[in-house]
Amino acid sequence: MLTGVESQTRGLNGRRPRILIAEDDESLRALIRLTIEVGDVEIREVADGDAALADAQHSRPDIVLLDWSMPGRSGLEVCRELRADARTSDATIVMITARAQESDRRAGLEAGADRYLTKPFSPLELLDTLRDVLGPDALA
Repeated sequence: MLTGVESQTRGLNGRRPRILIAEDDESLRALIRLTIEVGDVEIREVADGDAALADAQHSRPDIVLLDWSMPGRSGLEVCRELRADARTSDATIVMITARAQESDRRAGLEAGADRYLTKPFSPLELLDTLRDVLGPDALA
């Protein structure tokens, strides 16, 4: 699914930032989408790890919001594969997961995640994380 909301903010190189949401829980995926639709972004959504990898390789997102526990490949596997692929290695990867142990956080970051948010997360925390990546005027 592809959605976008127009605003005054433009993304990278004059185009809208592309964000891939990889989350198997449909209601959480909807919450994430509604949270980030406040800006001028292109949003893609998938519900499993295999689809996340395929979509990312095709669409080359700027940011991947990646759940750890999904059908097919785990988010951790997807993260490693995205980092190893020249087409996707520059994407910012934000793990959004219920796995809150320090060892989980360390594993996620070692796999290549740039940021690690634990569920339940605050929508404002997600927006702040994305603004850190895209710039303060993004998602305004």
